[in-house]
Amino acid sequence: MSASKLGNSDIFQPVTVQAQTTRLNLPASAVRIHKSGIEFRTATAIPAWTEMTIDLQTPLYPKKFHCTGVVVACSGNRHAGYRVSMVFTGLSSKAQARLSSLAYSSLA
Repeated sequence: MSASKLGNSDIFQPVTVQAQTTRLNLPASAVRIHKSGIEFRTATAIPAWTEMTIDLQTPLYPKKFHCTGVVVACSGNRHAGYRVSMVFTGLSSKAQARLSSLAYSSLA
């Protein structure tokens, strides 16, 4: 996975991550976009292999961008928080192109 670093700039609107029983609204500072997935920090542990849906909205793509993915790692603890890594599944070629442009964006 190739990572892009997000500074203090708020290029993303709040990100919504949702599973069947979990819904998280994350600030832009808690999210890192990769070309094949996303990494985010949260106070709640999410078990590996949990399927989740993500809504992203950025100045580059003001319309909400929906992605489905699977949690592949969740590390941390309840005191310091958890770092969750997700890999997106079943992306169309258009969605993959958008995600790649976000991962390598000069805004990131």
